[in-house]
Amino acid sequence: MIIVRSPLRITLGGGGTDLPSFYEKHQGFLIAAAINKYIYVILTKPFEDGIYLKYSSAEKTNQVKNIKHTIIREALINENLNNEPIELTTVADIHSGTGLGSSGSFATALIKAIQLKKKKNISKKVLAETAFLIEMKKLNEPVGKQDHFISSYGGIRCFSFMKNNYVKTNLLKISNENLKKFKNNLILFYTGFSRASKKILINQRELSLKNDKNMIKSLIKTKEMGYKIKYFLEKNDFESFGYLMNEHWNEKIKRSEFMSNTKINEWYKGALKNGAIGGKLVGAGGGGFLLFYAKDKNKLKHYFSKFGIEELFFEFDFEGTKKLTL
Repeated sequence: MIIVRSPLRITLGGGGTDLPSFYEKHQGFLIAAAINKYIYVILTKPFEDGIYLKYSSAEKTNQVKNIKHTIIREALINENLNNEPIELTTVADIHSGTGLGSSGSFATALIKAIQLKKKKNISKKVLAETAFLIEMKKLNEPVGKQDHFISSYGGIRCFSFMKNNYVKTNLLKISNENLKKFKNNLILFYTGFSRASKKILINQRELSLKNDKNMIKSLIKTKEMGYKIKYFLEKNDFESFGYLMNEHWNEKIKRSEFMSNTKINEWYKGALKNGAIGGKLVGAGGGGFLLFYAKDKNKLKHYFSKFGIEELFFEFDFEGTKKLTL
């Protein structure tokens, strides 16, 4: 039995600049953090011939080409596991569609598990690139690169997405003591809303490819804010990060009418009056989790408790995609 886990993530700045439609012309930059909420992939050999899949649905087939789960199908084809008997189960700490990068996390965990089955090693960089190419090239999904890279590497990382598709990555330079102070003022709330992220990302991709002036201008500004956020975090100026986070969100909601909704906007404005300095929807937008930097977490938690919304506790993950031993 092979068990692999891969972390989910939050984006701290520069989100949206990791799509090829933007960075291949303008270069992208963002900061992402892996968190201790995971996708797990369990790979075993079944007692009978066939391919057995258990996720939110269940599948049984004898041919890889007939698999309905697109990422599983394309990953098995890509790794040349053609019609070999396997039993694959996936479970998650947080369900998909919440803006925490679950599809990228799942793809990295799956490919890592397949490589372990083949008794092969795979570097973090190759793992991330392989997972990204399956989603972007094979499935034509409008995905960015950050999910695959942060889940593979773990940590709190700065990513530069170069025009030639090369990715430079470095850990954020912050001491453990200051990191703890920073984390103590971050707080996540689940909005309960389903997300229109694919629609948002397709729109961004199409407008970027058309060199839409407003979209490109917004993403360039977002990238610049990503650099500023890096500066503030490495200088331990967390309050300035919080205020810039608010500016970052205001820029983000300009890019699509589907980025937010009336209720989320209402909660966001209320949060700023009840202990938060700044915040944003994590991921492409449309719903999912609200991330805030707070000066008074208790006041902010009390505010959201009025709507039946509780904090999601998390810590940072520094291991990335890894095999678990029983």
